[in-house]
Amino acid sequence: MTELAEIDGVALVGAGNMGGAMLSGWVAGGLRREAITVIDPNPSNSIKNLLDSRGIRHVVAASDAIRAKILVLAVKPQVMYAVLDTVRPMIGEDTLVISVAAGKTLGYFEERLGALPMVRTIPNTPAMIGRGMIGAFANDQVTAAGRAVADTLLSAVGKVEWVAREADIDAVTAVSGSGPAYAFYLVECMAEAGRKLGLDPDLAMRLARGTVTGAGALLDSSADDAGALRKNVTSPGGTTAAALEHLMAEDGLQPIFDRALDAACKRSRELAG
Repeated sequence: MTELAEIDGVALVGAGNMGGAMLSGWVAGGLRREAITVIDPNPSNSIKNLLDSRGIRHVVAASDAIRAKILVLAVKPQVMYAVLDTVRPMIGEDTLVISVAAGKTLGYFEERLGALPMVRTIPNTPAMIGRGMIGAFANDQVTAAGRAVADTLLSAVGKVEWVAREADIDAVTAVSGSGPAYAFYLVECMAEAGRKLGLDPDLAMRLARGTVTGAGALLDSSADDAGALRKNVTSPGGTTAAALEHLMAEDGLQPIFDRALDAACKRSRELAG
């Protein structure tokens, strides 16, 4: 297993929400300050403070004076084309490229950067608090050692699941990449239903929010799967069973999620071209 302290030559392009979260995770996990160069024209104040306090090298633009063993691209997809033109001088024939940009296939990068070891990832927003769920795919040029390095860097902000086919990244996007929004909307729906039952709106929201976050923490800490935990709280003929009779009906939650995730997966494919 590769340790963060063993990694060298990391160039992080983009220190926004996701890039900044990764940088914070790397620093907290022991990546040496001299092993990182951050390339961002306008980092946030919090990132500036982190860079200054740790003595991490920061430049506003890519340069041929920087040689990246590992190039992490964490910029918005819509500016990626312009960014790739600037990073070419930093790349060697064995540079490991890790993309954190949604909707950009490895083929897109290979056309512009050449045949390099590349990893395509799709994190989700809980990575900003170190609780991300990250799907990843490596092309054939990535060695076992390169994959271990990528896994270590990504694991600094959450759990990593590797997929066997790049096409699976679209399904990963639908399930976990967009998934936090589904959970947040579930809280909104539960709170609204509570309001309609007569609860004060703020109280209903606190109850819904605390219930979903608590259930998530229980699921994370339990050896039981979600189905078992659901059954544990469902007494025959009780209140939970009455609610689940509707949620688990033929026209209940499952077919809604089937349609929703199918739409998200199709949209991911469209964005990837």
